[in-house]
Amino acid sequence: MKKKKAAEPAPAIRRCSVGGQAVMEGVMMKSDVGIAMAVRGTNGNIVKHYTKFKSKAQKGTFWGLPVVRGVVAFVESLKTGMDTTTKSAELLGESFDEEPSKFEKWLADKLHIDIMDAVMGVAVVLGIALAVGLFMFLPQLIASLIFGKAVSGAVDKHYIWRSLLEGGLRLAIYVGYLFLVSCIKDIRRLFMYHGAEHKTIACYEAGVDELTPENAMKYKRLHPRCGTNYLFLVMAISIIVLTIVDIVMHSLGFPPEGMNRVAAFLIRFLVRIIFLPIIAGISYEVLRGAAKTDNWFTKAVRAPGMALQLITTREPEPDMLEVAIYAFYLAMGEKNPLEEKKLAEEAARKAAEAAEAADAVDIPEAEAPETAAQPEGEEE
Repeated sequence: MKKKKAAEPAPAIRRCSVGGQAVMEGVMMKSDVGIAMAVRGTNGNIVKHYTKFKSKAQKGTFWGLPVVRGVVAFVESLKTGMDTTTKSAELLGESFDEEPSKFEKWLADKLHIDIMDAVMGVAVVLGIALAVGLFMFLPQLIASLIFGKAVSGAVDKHYIWRSLLEGGLRLAIYVGYLFLVSCIKDIRRLFMYHGAEHKTIACYEAGVDELTPENAMKYKRLHPRCGTNYLFLVMAISIIVLTIVDIVMHSLGFPPEGMNRVAAFLIRFLVRIIFLPIIAGISYEVLRGAAKTDNWFTKAVRAPGMALQLITTREPEPDMLEVAIYAFYLAMGEKNPLEEKKLAEEAARKAAEAAEAADAVDIPEAEAPETAAQPEGEEE
């Protein structure tokens, strides 16, 4: 009998720390040492930008401690997201020429900062306020209207159901929000670049194929370290944490008998805001742990977020993958074979054009025709 040929071991996955974000007509990639961006300009060329970056969440420091580093990463991602969105518009050839408001001018004057910095600061604050209002205040308000008849903690029998309803509403609003924004044409194109970012990282981490648009296209557009997974974990873990918080507050007799219902509502809301960084930090650790290994438990943890990526990513076009690859190599600090090949082809084309021009100059001029001889004896 012939011996069966031993199966070749699967190639080890090359884990990398690069994460990304889709931007206007491009992709941002962030590594441990810098933030790289590549954008497809209106002329078809790829424009690149690189900024050195080092997270404050370093090992051996307070900011690098578990959970704390998740809070740092969350804050840094907010700032990076706003900066890259503005920068991508500049690389694309667009600018924000809207006249700053009086409040933004006043803020810039009082804080002695650039007006654009003040505008971005206001935008960040408004964005955070909108997110907190939509995902924290609104669910609590709806749940309180349904289960808010009790005047004190001593007779409040529905506090656990109220917490669970709040959490369910947060998840429902988050999923509904993703569905709604995915219907916008420009957002769908942004989601295509999101898919290009994931496929690029997946192709590199697989370590099987050369990182090209054709090879990257074969990989899935879903990735376990995606921000969509993270935000879903924030929503899910908030249900557990805030339910425990409500149980503790109820055991302490909150709200005390006679407390104004509006005041009790605002105190509960403030407590939720205080615990939000802790929830973000715990979610970050769960995401890191679930992305490192593949077993039934981690796959189960990742499954809902991976499913939501079917909304937040779209199948990209080859030219989008090319842009993502440019950003990836720039962030990694490695040579980009695609760019080198393109530069070599451009150099060869210019050399050929120069050679043709030189050959055209070396061609001898045609001799002028001789003047016809006149017959002898004939006068002009």
